[in-house]
Amino acid sequence: MAHRILIVTAVAAEADSVSAGLGSPEPRPLPGGLVLRRHGHVDVLVGGVGPAAVAAATGTALACEALAGSGYGLVVSAGIAGGFQPAAPVGSVVVSSAIVAADLGAETPDGYLAVEDLGFGRSVHLVPEELTGRITAALDAGAPPHALAPVLTVSTVTGTARRAAELAERHPAAAAEAMEGFGVAEAAAAHGVPVVEIRAVSNAVGPRDRAAWRIGEALGALRHTFELLSRTVFVEAHA
Repeated sequence: MAHRILIVTAVAAEADSVSAGLGSPEPRPLPGGLVLRRHGHVDVLVGGVGPAAVAAATGTALACEALAGSGYGLVVSAGIAGGFQPAAPVGSVVVSSAIVAADLGAETPDGYLAVEDLGFGRSVHLVPEELTGRITAALDAGAPPHALAPVLTVSTVTGTARRAAELAERHPAAAAEAMEGFGVAEAAAAHGVPVVEIRAVSNAVGPRDRAAWRIGEALGALRHTFELLSRTVFVEAHA
């Protein structure tokens, strides 16, 4: 059976960029006031801001599709993000090798402890190399500059040099931070569906400087990325 693909964003502007290359959508209402944008075998969902809201929305979409007798074969968390410099410059794209809950744990006098260190839960979802390999190969064909690296999920966006340095020290391989990936990943994992996070970089992680943000450029990179993927990876994933 061919499975559908679910792409989840936080806000409508991100969903608009993802949907731009997918043709005219057919709206499909879901419980809780959610609405899927159905583009053939690809669904786009605005799931809300933050890991809790987007986990609930993603779980709703996954459950409804399973009850309909089909199911999803791939879930993608997508949107714009802050990029750690110099690994992910503004306008570039980051494909997650891992989706990491960067602040799910405890602060102690001896430093930060991840939830695994506390003896329960998990804070990391590894993305299958076969999946990231297909995605990066497709993007090599003409996408904006891109990196394969961990993407951090935070509940509070970084706005100081000190916080950026703390995250970089704790997660030296990370290339981006956003607010939804881990919530999407938790919902996907509960349904046994592979998940990946794809982010276009709109600003540098560090001191909050809205004048330096390039949201339009990042949304353009996001649109171009998903146009490429819709012609390659998403076709293969649906087969």
